[in-house]
Amino acid sequence: MKNKTYTVAGLMSGTSLDGLDIAVCVFEQKNNQWTYKTLAATTVEYSEQFKIELNTAMKFSGEKLIALDRSFGTFQGNAVKNFITDHNLSIDLVSAHGHTIFHNPAAGYTLQIGSGASLYAACNIPVVTDLRSVNVAFGGQGAPLVPLGDDLLFGAYSGCLNIGGIANISYVSNQKNIAFDICPINILLNAYTLKIGKSYDDGGRIAKSGKLIPALIEQLNQLNFYKQAAPKSLGREWVDTEVFPIIEQYATHPIEDILHTIVKHAAQQIAACLSALPVKDGKQQLLITGGGAFNTFLIESIKSYSGATVELVVPDADTIQFKEAIIFGFLGLLRMHNIPNAKSTVTGASCDTIGGAVYGNISDFFS
Repeated sequence: MKNKTYTVAGLMSGTSLDGLDIAVCVFEQKNNQWTYKTLAATTVEYSEQFKIELNTAMKFSGEKLIALDRSFGTFQGNAVKNFITDHNLSIDLVSAHGHTIFHNPAAGYTLQIGSGASLYAACNIPVVTDLRSVNVAFGGQGAPLVPLGDDLLFGAYSGCLNIGGIANISYVSNQKNIAFDICPINILLNAYTLKIGKSYDDGGRIAKSGKLIPALIEQLNQLNFYKQAAPKSLGREWVDTEVFPIIEQYATHPIEDILHTIVKHAAQQIAACLSALPVKDGKQQLLITGGGAFNTFLIESIKSYSGATVELVVPDADTIQFKEAIIFGFLGLLRMHNIPNAKSTVTGASCDTIGGAVYGNISDFFS
């Protein structure tokens, strides 16, 4: 691969339904070291109708799901086109994660909607999408994919923790990439704050005001997923069938107590993973990003359970909010150069894989 810079728009839509994250970055490789610079980033909020459809799409008929796939692709393409026009940017590639509807690697499938064809037609820029399916076809989890970007772009830290709808962690140990989903978090918190008319718990203030429900946290901590060895990943359907029914047994408790218990549960599960972080330059530093990094009560709780050995690093707001979009842009760039963008040691696939379907005139990208 020649030492050339590429400007890429990375798109990410997470399970917490905060909106479509767009991060336009310049990537460059020099002396086998990748660097990036963010030119502009934003979150395009979803309409209430879109939120409802994305949240319930797993129950749609096949025809209705196809229609949503196409409309979401067009939405993404128009969002990119409007964003780069507003910021007077010229980009080489769009790399879109899509929005996960089904994720069942044990049965050999995963589905992230957001038609690449429709996205390309709307913005007329080469597109990479469907980044997980090839890995699943090779026997992998198709997740997590972000750890490769963590290693190559944020490798100065001992590890990276992303707290979104589902919390996941990545680090390198003995020259081996380790990464896995830890537990659901914002997908649970947002569902219960909605019951009191709020879209999220700002700073974790409501949860902090509550009290622990001992029986609930005990049941949550006994979920079989936590006993499984990595690589492992979580999907929305698992949360719906395994986690929400447990919490609903305690529906008569105040919402603040439920939120408090969810936070403490997640903090315990996250803290239990941190002792394995490698020591770099004499210390263990964990970079924390994703919407949960703004939840002060959650961060305080993780720190209280993990002790003083691990330094929790909460970076600037743009890195917190857009790191996943940045990395998915990077993974699309690797795809275009036929460089593996998913590690077998992380996903459990039979080999490292090059994932992503490409739409558009590829010569436009390489020109």
